[in-house]
Amino acid sequence: MNGLSGIPLKRIDGAPASIGDFAGKALLIVNVASKCGLTPQYEGLEALYRRYRDRGFEVLGFPANDFGSQEPGSNEEIADFCRTNFSVDFPMFEKIAVTGADRHPLYDALVAAQPAATSANGDFRAKLAGYGIKPKSETDVLWNFEKFIVDRDGKVVGRFAPDTAPDAPELTQAIEAALG
Repeated sequence: MNGLSGIPLKRIDGAPASIGDFAGKALLIVNVASKCGLTPQYEGLEALYRRYRDRGFEVLGFPANDFGSQEPGSNEEIADFCRTNFSVDFPMFEKIAVTGADRHPLYDALVAAQPAATSANGDFRAKLAGYGIKPKSETDVLWNFEKFIVDRDGKVVGRFAPDTAPDAPELTQAIEAALG
């Protein structure tokens, strides 16, 4: 799966993993948080996973505490929250950083491959600026629930702003295209 496949990861239960474990599948990689206004997107992400998983699709959730300390819990607490509140069945991974000097190598690769996010609802960067929030660089992940699409060949083919709902036509069209 290109440069993504060998990047070491850990599942939320601590088991070792890599993106290569999902070779041949289309992926939606999303940084998630339990205490964000966008947290209800978990429901839509799970619906996407259930809708497309039999066609070779995976949603991969990466908890991150990078934005407003909105993911303060331990990996165990996050896993319990996701199961209890949203019946999340898609793969979840340990909490990582998606911005800054400690940004996980997976997100280094994702951002390098897709430097800008498409927003289904206008300019999300401008919305953040209205709250006095400014990403450090033009390519940084903007907020919780930013979405990257990886096709079956391991190529990063899309990036969607956090306010793009899981059922947004732009996102589902991109998933369909990634599935081939």
